[in-house]
Amino acid sequence: MGAYVRRRLVISVFILFFLSIATFLVLRVAPGDPALLYCGTLCEGERLEALRSDLGLDDPYPVQYLRWLGDLFRGDLGESNFTQTAVIDAVQQRFPATLELLFITILTAIGIGMPFGVVSALYRNSLPDYGVRLLAIFGLSVPVFWLATMVLLVPSEAWGYAPPLAETVSFFDAPWDNLRQFVPPALVLGTASGAGIMRLTRSSLLEVLRQDYIRTARSKGLRERVVVARHALRNSLIPVATVVGLQVIGLLSGAVIVEQVFNIRGLGQYLFQSIYTKDYLVVQTMTLYVGVTVVLINLAVDVAYAWLDPRIRYA
Repeated sequence: MGAYVRRRLVISVFILFFLSIATFLVLRVAPGDPALLYCGTLCEGERLEALRSDLGLDDPYPVQYLRWLGDLFRGDLGESNFTQTAVIDAVQQRFPATLELLFITILTAIGIGMPFGVVSALYRNSLPDYGVRLLAIFGLSVPVFWLATMVLLVPSEAWGYAPPLAETVSFFDAPWDNLRQFVPPALVLGTASGAGIMRLTRSSLLEVLRQDYIRTARSKGLRERVVVARHALRNSLIPVATVVGLQVIGLLSGAVIVEQVFNIRGLGQYLFQSIYTKDYLVVQTMTLYVGVTVVLINLAVDVAYAWLDPRIRYA
């Protein structure tokens, strides 16, 4: 296992290196001039060229890339071109909000998906099963941005209620206001994720329940609850663990939209605003952060396989 993890980490370094090059080039090839966006349409001539020089945009691409990479290795993420604040400070301020949102979302997705998936499998082709499958189709079909808009509009129009949107509230300062702000977007993000987990839990558990060792356990006189909980459920969680890992990765992209809609000052909103203003340093740093997160999640999923099924060995 140790050799496998080390090998995966070495491969991950090369993946992140090529990701950084691709992000760097795509940002500079895309239409739009960051200096012009920063200075305004009336800015031209010598003033525009001076600003491009100050931002380092007139240097050759290899020089710009190596300068950014060198600063990154020294722990210097640079400053935002538009807010003139250190990127590392902005990340530290916004990371807790994104982490809390993802944590509540994953709890919501697993809390919805796994229990309903188990119920659907145990009561196959019955009314509960049809109801769960209908909910799963709804969760997978509804776009995140539309559901987020409805979560804001319907309570506001029907009951005059809206979650606090003025600023992001810390849980330790105001727990109730914090939950009012984070639970609705977590439910929005967790709906589609929970639906996917629900469908896979159902199909995986149904497949395991058909195995010979399950029939043997039942023939020994074990209670159905013991058979499902001790023998069937754990063995059915391996594909579910894969999907949960992929769902976390998908939530990183979904959080960009939801954080913007609910005005949550997290990393998703920071990335959205930086892409809109073509803030190169911020976009490059945030893309690399997402890449590192994806690599670590995939590695954690692989390690979880060995815990769920001791028969799995990594060469």
